[in-house]
Amino acid sequence: MAEGGEDRDWQRLDKWLWCARVAKSRAACARIVESGAFRINRQPTDKPHARLRLGDTITFALGTPERGVVRVWRVLALGDRRGPASEARSLFEDLVPPSQG
Repeated sequence: MAEGGEDRDWQRLDKWLWCARVAKSRAACARIVESGAFRINRQPTDKPHARLRLGDTITFALGTPERGVVRVWRVLALGDRRGPASEARSLFEDLVPPSQG
């Protein structure tokens, strides 16, 4: 199942985002990354195949510039599958929880 070591100690960024339910398809996750709105451990990336490891911090913007939200997540687990939302939430820790208002 694991190709070239993937899913053992690292996972492709687009695949992890798909498992974390950031977008409905893996292709959509790849397009989001290619837009250049992602950082892994403060380093910008526009490569969907960037390696994501446990403990990495990802920073990204979702939504439009007017109504966008910046997310900062710490990777707690690598995704095995795209499961329910409760399972997806277990993949990361939100370091900047949304404000209540």
